[in-house]
Amino acid sequence: MKIVFAGSPAYALPALRALHDNFNVVGVITQPDKPVGRKKVLTPTPVKSFALEHSLPVLDCAKLREHVDEVKALGGDIMITCAYGQLLTRELLDCFPLGVWNLHASLLPEFRGASPIQAAILAGKSHTGVTVMKTEEALDSGDILLVKRCAIGGKTCGELSEELSLLSAEAAVEAVEYIESGNIQLIVQDDCAATYCKKIKKEDARLNFAEASVCVRLINAMSPSPLAYCYVNGVQLNIYAAELCSSAPEGGVGEVVAADKTGITVRCNSGAFKILKAQFAGGRPLSAADIVNGRKLKAGDILD
Repeated sequence: MKIVFAGSPAYALPALRALHDNFNVVGVITQPDKPVGRKKVLTPTPVKSFALEHSLPVLDCAKLREHVDEVKALGGDIMITCAYGQLLTRELLDCFPLGVWNLHASLLPEFRGASPIQAAILAGKSHTGVTVMKTEEALDSGDILLVKRCAIGGKTCGELSEELSLLSAEAAVEAVEYIESGNIQLIVQDDCAATYCKKIKKEDARLNFAEASVCVRLINAMSPSPLAYCYVNGVQLNIYAAELCSSAPEGGVGEVVAADKTGITVRCNSGAFKILKAQFAGGRPLSAADIVNGRKLKAGDILD
């Protein structure tokens, strides 16, 4: 079986690597090179870099739908996609006799869309996972081939993404083995149970201090990017890590009610949470101990 892989960020690398190690990957599709850093150096996606290092043909274009002939020329029987970043038209789907299969980072039909990992954390879910589904034109609506689950716990989006990335690699190998066997059974998604998540914007990451548990979930979901944030004395404070407090000391909404090396306790309208790692605008990430030692935050300060 000849496999074409479509993906872009580092998240997709374990799946590509696993497929390359175990099967016949005949081509890679990815997003175009983009300018990176202050000097705007044109940089390939991590997936493209891997493909070039392993002498795999690469197709990188801004609008894949305009390059159907080049996709056909790769000669794939099947395409596996993982965090690719473009919608596929019917013409593109029809290029692959054994179908196009997507590794989606949620337990479908929950969290169809662009930010499933963040959405699962924000919703307070206990588990998430990777769903392998047959790609159709409608967003993340295809029939399900297999599912792999993992616990969320108190993980940040960065930590959970690493786990799901490795889980995607396992799922990719299992999926190709199933499809090669010719004995697959698909489960139709329940559209009535579907939920959707949008692309995360910076304004979605602002804390409002209404409920402490919601604040902690937001901080976890937005770490390491774009980072949950608030303001103190007019300066933006980005928060990398926090934990929920078992009790809530008296204080006003958004007030720092305690600050020591173990953390910076912030009162919410309901409950309190403790900041463990944060960054002031223009500065570097600091532990709570460093923030307190530098007198950058103290009891009585108000976050808004």
